Amino acid sequence: ASALGGLAALLAAPAAFGQDLELKGIPHPGGTGFQVAATEVARDLHWLEGFLLVIITVITLFVTALLAYVVFRYNEKSNKTPATFTHNSLVEVVWTVVPIVILVVIAIPSLQLLNKQMVIPDADVTIKATGNQWYWSYEYPDSEFAFDSYMVAPGYKDFDTAMAEAGDEIEAAGVTRETWLLQTDTAVVVPVGKVVRLQVTGADVIHSWAMPAFGVKIDAVPGRLNETWFQVDEPGVYFGQCSELCGKDHAYMPIMVHAVPQAEYEAWLAKTLEPLAPLEKMH
Repeated sequence: ASALGGLAALLAAPAAFGQDLELKGIPHPGGTGFQVAATEVARDLHWLEGFLLVIITVITLFVTALLAYVVFRYNEKSNKTPATFTHNSLVEVVWTVVPIVILVVIAIPSLQLLNKQMVIPDADVTIKATGNQWYWSYEYPDSEFAFDSYMVAPGYKDFDTAMAEAGDEIEAAGVTRETWLLQTDTAVVVPVGKVVRLQVTGADVIHSWAMPAFGVKIDAVPGRLNETWFQVDEPGVYFGQCSELCGKDHAYMPIMVHAVPQAEYEAWLAKTLEPLAPLEKMH
């Protein structure tokens, strides 16, 4: 069934599908911030990062000010007669209690977010992703079909070389310089606004399914089935990559997700399953 489903998906989900979608989750040269947040979990992650950055900045400035005060107030020139005390009970209590309070303040939203990531709501769609050296295999168990997803024309050192040697394949897939190293021959398609349960495992070594715009990064471990979820807010094309060093072509196993309205998703699903219908009747 998987092989037949893979063939069906490749026939029914050509590279042209989704070309009208906006490129939402994509890295940019020189970018230092997060990609656009396309899910509630990603927005919460961005908020938590900003919250921690404020705390870290305050602590760093406070410690720097203390160090500067000590350097200028208690150097040999300013303080001819050094103090002889060995400890201060109040200071020791303060520097024990205050860090505990800070850690509790950090722990509360952190654990709430972890709970949101790990407790999976009732899913509308289930997708299983299997990491292979060096491509991803996807199954839609509810609809009983599967396909493999490869980077378009992998292995070239740069875009110009790839265009010179595999230009026809690259142009047919709609790959541009911007999407080079990110685009796959077959995309994962999900409906906007629906809960997608993602099951992840590995076929050979450890991989990692990472989609920054979704706030998802989960290891694909052979012999283990990890689960997470996401719910995309807006239609668009989102890109991710394997984020666990898995061999020589680790850099050439990207992830591409098309988030489309429910009606388009159902049309894609119907078209994907159409070639399988005559085979099912034979059985």
